[in-house]
Amino acid sequence: MPIAHDFDYIKPATMEQTIELLNQENKRISILAGGTDLCNMLKNGFRVPDLMIDIKALHELNVIKDNNTDIFIGALVTFSELINSDIVKEKLYILWEAAHKVASQGVRNRATMIGNICSAVACMDSAATLLVHNASVHVKSVNGERKIPVNEWFVDNKKTACLNNELVTGVTLEIPQKKYASAYEKQMRYAGEDLSQSNVGILVQEDKTYRIAFGAVGPTPKRSLKIEHFLQGKELTDSIIAEARQMIETVIAPITDVRSSKEYRMQMTKVMFERGLRTAIERLNNLI
Repeated sequence: MPIAHDFDYIKPATMEQTIELLNQENKRISILAGGTDLCNMLKNGFRVPDLMIDIKALHELNVIKDNNTDIFIGALVTFSELINSDIVKEKLYILWEAAHKVASQGVRNRATMIGNICSAVACMDSAATLLVHNASVHVKSVNGERKIPVNEWFVDNKKTACLNNELVTGVTLEIPQKKYASAYEKQMRYAGEDLSQSNVGILVQEDKTYRIAFGAVGPTPKRSLKIEHFLQGKELTDSIIAEARQMIETVIAPITDVRSSKEYRMQMTKVMFERGLRTAIERLNNLI
């Protein structure tokens, strides 16, 4: 289906030009990076801009940088590039694992993680991985730069804390200083290109601290401090895991839609939580 809408298109050569173009009031502006979400929205008449800014010439945003205590991932890095990165596989295994489950090979070759979190649909794959790594989102405008904690980034379904004149340049993911392991679980209707019915991200450290995040089971992805505090310092016996599973009912708020019922989402989230928790513990034990 063709895109039957008129808008201006500019591909700036520098960051400075991009930031200046964004600083226009009373004008609807869309950023084009991978474009996999944006093109679908345009085809369906959603978010039709007055101006589309193509940032693919900003090569400084196509970088994965290891800073020892954290890792910076630029706005133009695709999911395929995440999969092919030794840094990501070694230090951000949950992100490497999640990237494999994003849509199809063709989509992963174009889609960016930053585009994923800027679209901010509830069923996105990136959010849980960022939440358990205490990520920060980097944005830039004519007013300067700021870092937004990822737990403050998702304001509502399809709504973020990014201002209209700001460009997201990348994200920084914290690397725990203790030994750790992680796991990502995603429930789909079928193998291949499908949206998440629910997903769970888990990070476990050797001092028995836990980070738990849920996606596609509420208007925004959510980190569960309640379950984390309950598990803190505990050996994960069957009874402890069962009790933590039951707590999920007080943490998430799934809905019924064309892809799944709320009851099914709740049950499968519990199953994936236990599966992911046991997988992360097994991976950690193999490291110690």
